[in-house]
Amino acid sequence: MTDFDALQRAIGASLGSRQAEARACEACLTALYQALRHANGPGLPLNNVMMEPASDLFRSIKPAPLGSWHAAWFRLGLCELRVQVRREGSDFVGEYGPSGHFRMHLLSEMEMLGLGREVLSQLIRLYDADAQVSRLKN
Repeated sequence: MTDFDALQRAIGASLGSRQAEARACEACLTALYQALRHANGPGLPLNNVMMEPASDLFRSIKPAPLGSWHAAWFRLGLCELRVQVRREGSDFVGEYGPSGHFRMHLLSEMEMLGLGREVLSQLIRLYDADAQVSRLKN
């Protein structure tokens, strides 16, 4: 067997695991999308929230190996936020915006709603700080 054949065999052997991980990470991003739409509370869905899958800017190899980032852009009205997530063992680890991060073991509805509210709170604080600086300069 040549080195090329060995590489093809190794990639093929991990195909199922990589696909399962990608589906799990995409499910996490979709759950966050749903949580952001419902972060205002029951009966008050946000209709101007959209999600668009994004490629990992730092990925230098395809197919992506296990543990790679999976990303999406979230449009929240006038704001666009890039969120990326990957698996670390059985946990989901994610990053968003300039400094946000999270780690979740389960993707329960309550945990995702909490994450959605935390993301919105951090964005509000970020843009409120910008508005304060702008008012002080004028």
